[in-house]
Amino acid sequence: MKTPSSPLALEHKTYLINGDLLQWAGASAEVVSPILENSLSEDGENAGVRLGSAPDMDEASALSALDSARSAYDFGRGAWPTADASVRIQAMEKFIALMAPKREEVVNLLMWEICKKRSDAEKEFDRTVIYLKETVEEYKNLHREGSHITSVNGTLAQIRRGPIGVVLCLGPFNYPLNETFCVLLPALLMGNTCVFKPAKYGVLLITPLLDAFAESFPPGVVNVIFGRGRTLAAPIMKTGKIDVLALIGNSKSSNALISQHPKPNRVRQVLGLEAKNPAIIFDDADIDLAVKECVKGAWSFNGQRCTAMKVIYVHKLIRKEFLEAFSKATDELVSGSPFENADITPLPEQGKVKYMQSYVDEAISKGAHVVNARGGEVEGNVFFPAILFPTQRDTAIFREEQFGPVCPVLEFDDFEEVLTDVAESNYGQQVSIFTRDAQAAGECIDHLVNQVCRVNINASCQRGPDALPFTGRKDSAVSTLSVKAALRSFSIRTLVACSEDQKQLMEEVIAGGHSAFSSMNYLL
Repeated sequence: MKTPSSPLALEHKTYLINGDLLQWAGASAEVVSPILENSLSEDGENAGVRLGSAPDMDEASALSALDSARSAYDFGRGAWPTADASVRIQAMEKFIALMAPKREEVVNLLMWEICKKRSDAEKEFDRTVIYLKETVEEYKNLHREGSHITSVNGTLAQIRRGPIGVVLCLGPFNYPLNETFCVLLPALLMGNTCVFKPAKYGVLLITPLLDAFAESFPPGVVNVIFGRGRTLAAPIMKTGKIDVLALIGNSKSSNALISQHPKPNRVRQVLGLEAKNPAIIFDDADIDLAVKECVKGAWSFNGQRCTAMKVIYVHKLIRKEFLEAFSKATDELVSGSPFENADITPLPEQGKVKYMQSYVDEAISKGAHVVNARGGEVEGNVFFPAILFPTQRDTAIFREEQFGPVCPVLEFDDFEEVLTDVAESNYGQQVSIFTRDAQAAGECIDHLVNQVCRVNINASCQRGPDALPFTGRKDSAVSTLSVKAALRSFSIRTLVACSEDQKQLMEEVIAGGHSAFSSMNYLL
């Protein structure tokens, strides 16, 4: 693998609390790229390129950030939650404008930190900017919907969506910009205040945006801290002062955090969690199309996506033909550096190569074979995609979300077998079906829409377009994340009501501009 020149080490010390960019004087955590250099670490293994360091902050700092967010919210009486909609929009638009010039810096760090190839890194940045702009427009729509009075049985009411409170936002490493900002910024726009901790991997790429946060939002509205989740997130939750947990990650982490809140029933959960999305390929499927979509769906960003295809069911009549074509197409993928725009790049998580190998080894011990010639090849932190067949249902690779480049394949004859697996799975995000038969497609839809939240027809599982609902059943998600839904997930319907005989007073409140909530300002 061609290794690019090492970047200048970024020794980051800054964090954001109460609108101030503060200097951290305590311990730091090393940030190392999955891209290996020629030197060896202390244990004799090849060392990753050192990218710099980030603050490894302590519990006291976490609680200080929480106090800042609480003070800014002030039980809903703060300047931000009571601000006119136009004020919040201006802040968001300023943030977007300040974010845009940081594109190349953030893209470069996405490549170095998590080994996302350039085209995907650029796409993540650009998609995030578009998402934020679309969110602003949807917020205007929400505000317009509330700019009227409803009369019901002699009661006059104005209904708007109001903020919930203080949000703890924890981002993921695989989409550290897009997935994070798709929850953080809608939460802010709805009038909530936030404590935000970036993921362990992809931490430095947030640092170029700290100035934008500080300049765009009032003090305490958004607070950015760095460090370990157990050290920072757990103490925050134990205080009982968090109203919303926004987490993109896994259900074990979310369950552990929620359980530490003294009143977990009071915590709104906005969670994007793991999935085990199946592809179901019927005997009449267009095999070329199915292979194309499965290659994209299973191996994009090394399979490190909750939307990845993570198990493939193929009808026994075409199993051999499909596996041959799928294996061939997989083995043609280019592995190497993200700077070479390779299809398969180094895995960011420490020990992930060995973790992937453990899936393969267990499956093999129970009768599976790696069916593609290059499957399981290792070069540094690159693990080449491995296709496993036949896969037994009592293996970890069948039961768990692998979140990496290993995909089990199962043969089926009776579709009921597949339906049973989907129904009994702990996950329920998406499914992809491949068939040319309209009747079969229709039956699949009716069986599957009550098990998962998106059925893709002759296409891979995916999130976009961002205007469409993105959620899951069972352990895969709580709440819905999309341009429209995210704003609703971070807000609650609230109304001001009076009887008809109080109409004049209400008119005076509105006409005099005495309330930001009860206003008829129509945003264009």
